[in-house]
Amino acid sequence: MQDVSTSKTESRTMLNVKTIVDKNKMKDVLTIALFVSPALFIYALYVIYPIIATLNYSLFDWRGGAESTFVGLQNYFRLFQDPTFWAALKNNIWITITSVFVQIPIGLIMALMLFAPIRGIRLMSSVYFFPYLMSTVAIGILWVYMYDPINGSINQLLNLLGFENIAWLSEKGTAMIAVLLVIVWNFAPFYMILFRAAIVGIPEELYEAAKIDGANPLHRFVHITLPLLFPTIVTSSILAIVGSLKAFDIFYVMTGGGPNHATELMGTYMFKQAFVNFNMGYASAIAFIMFLIALVVTILIQLLDYFRQKKGEMI
Repeated sequence: MQDVSTSKTESRTMLNVKTIVDKNKMKDVLTIALFVSPALFIYALYVIYPIIATLNYSLFDWRGGAESTFVGLQNYFRLFQDPTFWAALKNNIWITITSVFVQIPIGLIMALMLFAPIRGIRLMSSVYFFPYLMSTVAIGILWVYMYDPINGSINQLLNLLGFENIAWLSEKGTAMIAVLLVIVWNFAPFYMILFRAAIVGIPEELYEAAKIDGANPLHRFVHITLPLLFPTIVTSSILAIVGSLKAFDIFYVMTGGGPNHATELMGTYMFKQAFVNFNMGYASAIAFIMFLIALVVTILIQLLDYFRQKKGEMI
């Protein structure tokens, strides 16, 4: 009898303990939900809802007024047959390639230079970062004057070197290249800051051990710095790709998408359809396709990085 009563007492005690633990877990969940809910509400209001609303608008023939006609996927069928959209997508791809394979490496080189034993390094860091502090609209206007075919400083420099003037922003062959150079100049400092912060976090002991083993600066960079910077490179690539897909302001200020759609982007084309042609449904379809492309590319990069890390753990 005593063993039975003891067993019942232990069962009640365990049940009480479990009840207390469950109550504490519920309190923790409610506390977390209470603190997270304001941020979730703002995120849902300014991110989730606009995405859903854009998808909804893209299914209508809507001119911005009160009247709209449901057309289903007709805007998307029209979009995929639109040569201007495909030209804009190709230009966005060129920006992406330039951002990932030119802009990010330049940012890395600039960050490495900040750790070089050079006098006036603080001044250099300020000079490097200055382009990113400027307004993109101001930068666009500044470079429009610099690219001026007659009085622009770039053509004046070419004249001093014996070359003829070039209509940088008025010719199809040079307009895209001219704006891409401005984008690299403008945004490379941002990636410099990211890489600088990552390099500061690398333990100095690794470099000291490599020096003792006789590794030269190139070997230390290839085998220590670069592998430890890979997470930052992945993050920078995602930011560069997403930023390239939604590029708008510099191109709109400098060329407006011209000449003859040579610098047209999905963003500038969407703006024209929405606020020049007042074709809001069609513009919403362009916007939603931009979102889908950015989402798919981001997921692919994250998956590739995940499998890379998984492979590294297995090795």
